[in-house]
Formats: sequence, C-alpha cells, structure tokens
Amino acid sequence: MPSAPPAPVVTRFAPSPTGRLHVGNVRTALLNWLTARKLGGRFLLRLDDTDVARSTEQFAQAIREDLAWLGMVPDGEVRQSDRFDRYAEVLETLAASGHVYPAYETPEELELKRKVLLARGLPPVYDRAALALTAADRARLEAEGRRPHWRFRLSPDLPHRWDDLVRGPSHIDPASLSDPVIRRADGSWLYMLPSVIDDIDMGVTHVLRGEDHVTNTGIQLQMFAALGHPAPAFGHAPLLTGAEGKLSKRLGAIGVAEFRAAGIEPLAVRALLARLGTSLPVEPVTSDAPLIAGFDLAHLGRAHPRFDEAELAALNARILHALPHAAVSGRVALSEAEWLAIRGNITTLAEAADWKAVIDGPVAAPPQAEERSYLAEAARLLETLEMGPETWGALTSALAARTGRKGRSLFLPLRLALTGRTSGPDMAALLPLIGKARALERLRAA
Repeated sequence: MPSAPPAPVVTRFAPSPTGRLHVGNVRTALLNWLTARKLGGRFLLRLDDTDVARSTEQFAQAIREDLAWLGMVPDGEVRQSDRFDRYAEVLETLAASGHVYPAYETPEELELKRKVLLARGLPPVYDRAALALTAADRARLEAEGRRPHWRFRLSPDLPHRWDDLVRGPSHIDPASLSDPVIRRADGSWLYMLPSVIDDIDMGVTHVLRGEDHVTNTGIQLQMFAALGHPAPAFGHAPLLTGAEGKLSKRLGAIGVAEFRAAGIEPLAVRALLARLGTSLPVEPVTSDAPLIAGFDLAHLGRAHPRFDEAELAALNARILHALPHAAVSGRVALSEAEWLAIRGNITTLAEAADWKAVIDGPVAAPPQAEERSYLAEAARLLETLEMGPETWGALTSALAARTGRKGRSLFLPLRLALTGRTSGPDMAALLPLIGKARALERLRAA
C-alpha cells in the first residue's frame, strides 16, 4: 500500500490584540511566513484574544493592517474568543482522562506556599494538594463559594523532549515545574491549552516563535500527547537585541507604525529581519524571491541578533537605489526615465517628490552674482545644442574650452543654477528631464 502524502505545511502567527506589532512580533511573523512560502504551505493568523479585558477590535484590525503593509497577508484567520465552547469541551475530555484537575487554593494561599518553599531553599513548585481532595472536600469548598481553577498534570511519562528546528535536541524536566493553570477560577482561559487545541484544529505543522517559549513547548508537547495528537515541529529563535548590544525594552516600541513614519519600505523590513541572526548576509533585494529561496531555519544561529535602526535605514536606501520603475510606479509621480535618474539619490520614497519638483520647477537657486557671466555663457552655448543624453557632456566640454575651468568651478555653478542644490543625480541624466526651455530659463535667471 502506498504511503499517505505528507500533510501540507501550515504555520501560524499568534499575536494578542492588546497593542500594535513591534519588531520582535514582526520577525516571528516573518519566520512563519517565509517557512510557509518556502514549503508551499499556508500562513495563518490566530488572534489570541482570550484576555477579553485588554483585547480590542481596534488592535485586531491594526494587526491585520500591519501584516498587509508588510506584504504578509495571512491565508486565513482564527480568533480564540470564538472558540471558548471548544476549549471547554476539550477540558471535560482531559478531566475524564485524569490529565487535568480542579484546584481550589486562592492566590493568597498559593503565594504563601511559594514563600515557604523559597524560605526552605526549595523550588516553588506546586505541591498538588488539590489531588488529595475528595469529592466531599470539593463539594464543601464550592458550597463555601470557592470556584476551582484547572491545572494540567505534568508527567515524566509524557513526551518532554523534542528536536528543535533551531536549537537542536531540547527538553524540560516536568518534575521541576508546577502543573500549569490552564483555566482560572473566573472561567477565563490562559495561553497553554487553547493554543494546543487551536494548533490541532488548524492543522498547524510548524510552530516558530521566540526562545522565551521553550518551556511552554515542553509543557504543550505533553498536552498534545494527552489529546492523542502528534505535535507540530517547533523552532525557537533567539530574541532580538537592541543596537546597544543588550536586550532593549525600546524594541517593544519599534514597530510598523514607526517604520512607516520613517519612510521604510516593507521589503527592507523583510530583507533585514529575514537575514538577522543567520549565516547569510543582509543585502538589498528587489523582490521576496531571493529571501524565500535562501531561507532555511538551519541558518539561524543561537546568538541574539542585533536590530539596528540605522542598518535598516541604510538597507532601505540601497533597495530603493535598485528598484525598477514598475515597483514604485503606483506610488510616485515619476516617469521611468525620471525614476532611473533620481533613485540613486534618495533614502526614502518620499524624497522622490523633492526631485520631481527640481525637474519640473520652479527652482529656488541661490544667487551667484560672481558667476553671472559664466552662466550667461553656459546659456548661449546650451541654446546651440540639441537636448539629449550627450548634452551635459557637450556643454561642459565647450565651457571648459572657453573658460579654462575644470572640476568644481566648472560644474558646481551649473548644478546650483539648474537644480538649486550642490549635489544630486548625474546631470547627464537630469538635464534632458529638465528640458532645454527650463534649463535656459534657470541659467539666465541665475
């Protein structure tokens, strides 16, 4: 009998809609998006909105818009707040099999237990006192008004080792951890179990997230096993550090809104974050194709990669310098010739409008009283020339022969009169775009 075909690859990005995406979130989303695209799979968005008090539709919509701007539109979306009944159904199944149990300690009682253990020099692991309660004990506590929180029972007999896609062989020690609370006494859900249920129901095959989730993964492996379902492949990437070389709280404030305000291209964000922390160089690209083709989780190192806003800005400029007109035609009012002439002199796309204004005029050129006769001669010579790619070379050669000027004294007065600037695009390309009539007007006005 032929073997069944492998399951299609499914990745997911699972932010909580309690704020805007920051650069760390974006990198996690990108790793999952690249994996799905590289392996021909699907990239899903799961909104982890079990925290009803802090989750808002405004933030949920902002996350969708941020992903769209980044060029990583999900292939589907799931909201945890739509699935509470499903979680309750699974909880009942796990309770019947003995994998979860109710506990009745108050937060104050748990804190006291923790302090006693720490005072004795012991790890603050929950003592499972709730497992000793009889049905009569539980009935009495509930009659007193107590409602249980629910814990998942960790076990050395359940899986707790895995081959991490980034870190290699990994494990947890179940005996060193408290049985995690999965549902609070008020009925609200914590992260652990709903995430596992969602991954099962969504057919997730690969979970890529930050290394701060390593312990969570060991716990969730046991939940997958308790539900009789194979676990996805897990990979945990090192967390980003700030430009100063240490973990920076400020990274939590840098995100899509800041990228957009700074004029950063989405492609630059993807190009930088796809290579940070890998063995591949960060380099300008004009499409996602090389990023996808070169992506491999095996290239991710164990060191914390450094995110530097200055590096992103420099990469952004290099990408703009290489982009064809077709990539920007809907966002700039420039012809192809105009774009090719000016793209090497911009750091953000917004600056293209400044050079369009230079081409079309009027130009506020600084007065050059001492150069008046030189610029008048330039106008007389230009009037005799046909406008084209060779015009600038012909004009400057003729002026050099007439005046004996060379270098800066030959070129700078012309550039200032024609553009109002001391530097900029190659004048051989810019002059034909300015046109003969406007160029003569500017030379004569100066």
